[in-house]
Amino acid sequence: MALITYAEAAMQAIREEMRSDSRVFVMGEDLQTFAYADALAEFGTERIRSTPICETGFFGAGIGAALTGLRPVIEGAFSTFLYSAMDQIANQAAKSRYMFGGQASVPIVIRVMVSYGFASAAHHADRPWGLFAQVPGLKIIVPATGHDVKGLLKAALRDGNPVLCFEDRSLFGLRGEVPDHDYTVPIGVADVKQAGSDVTLVAVAGVVQHSLTAARTLQDHGISAEVIDVRTVVPLDRRTIVSSVTKTGRLIIVDPAPGMCSLASEVAATVAEQAFESLKGPVVRLTAPDVPVPFSPQLERLMYPTAEKIVAAALRLVSRPDAASRVAI
Repeated sequence: MALITYAEAAMQAIREEMRSDSRVFVMGEDLQTFAYADALAEFGTERIRSTPICETGFFGAGIGAALTGLRPVIEGAFSTFLYSAMDQIANQAAKSRYMFGGQASVPIVIRVMVSYGFASAAHHADRPWGLFAQVPGLKIIVPATGHDVKGLLKAALRDGNPVLCFEDRSLFGLRGEVPDHDYTVPIGVADVKQAGSDVTLVAVAGVVQHSLTAARTLQDHGISAEVIDVRTVVPLDRRTIVSSVTKTGRLIIVDPAPGMCSLASEVAATVAEQAFESLKGPVVRLTAPDVPVPFSPQLERLMYPTAEKIVAAALRLVSRPDAASRVAI
């Protein structure tokens, strides 16, 4: 085991796969100057390609390379830049395998950063995993720890399908133990970060850490919270979620993305369809409001779920309204 940051674990995964598979290469803006500058001596400019500022162009080039059998990693920078390549992602990468009757595959990994909470303003601060979840043919991973970002990226790079990887900027400096040996984390399997019996907290991305903090606080109130990190938005591990809610009878979904047509909505619908008889109270969704992200740090800070908001919601749900009113939100 090595104690490294989330960002270091992600880069470790890509470099290890580049060493083990000559088909893997990376492409994106300014890679040779910044993110991969120290890797040029090992991999060269053929496998570390800096591109012009034209997402439509280099996303399309990456998809074309994947169709020929290569395994590109597209470094897309901010998640909102995906919109500039929407046709390439939604109509070409996601659909080609199906439209060609399985005769072709698109083994491409697209890495992007979600940068909410940093006063990045509306053009740079979206959390669009729910939007892309509505595009059949894509797999979507959202790792929340260094262990998972390395293992999921390795699994994605070995997959035969297009995979979007959303990496939460608030986690980049998070340190944790990451195995030195080769391993993968299976795509489509959620992780129960903490077992509990009174309420299920289903979380994604940076709010997984907030949920774990909330669970520790809830213990002081005699409430046992089970924390589930979905890890993968598509395919979604519905079985783990439903099994947990069947046990606890209560569900809070914590998602920093807007609530409309969101991961939170899908999880809520799944539980309503498959575990309704087990519910002891209403399903609670803690999401961002459906508004463009303001530039003002003070206003933006009000948008997202926090540990305090999770604790207050859980106390209300488990019928502790007096305690909930004392929690600062």
